[in-house]
Amino acid sequence: MTTIKASCSTCGEVDLTPADVSLMVCSHAPLSYYAFCCPTCQETVRKPADDHVVALLVSGGVPAEVWEVPAEALEITAGPALTYDDLLDFALGLGTTDLLAAAAGAPVRI
Repeated sequence: MTTIKASCSTCGEVDLTPADVSLMVCSHAPLSYYAFCCPTCQETVRKPADDHVVALLVSGGVPAEVWEVPAEALEITAGPALTYDDLLDFALGLGTTDLLAAAAGAPVRI
């Protein structure tokens, strides 16, 4: 049986089996990570996993789960963030303006 040594911020170095470790490999490499439940304090520990760590864990028998990060999460946004007032104004606008009903009642041009 393979023994994997990892560290818990509370307990220090702990010994794990491949079944104790979850390896999540992301399509955007910097978001890949591995996680485990510390056998001593029972806290969930999550650490980044670069290519070297992924290779070590896979060679030790940890199955890798691949996940895709949505493209929207990587978009660079400009401008100020939305506020609660912006959201409230939008919701109130939806209640007073029915663009679909207005478009349905518009005369058809041929």
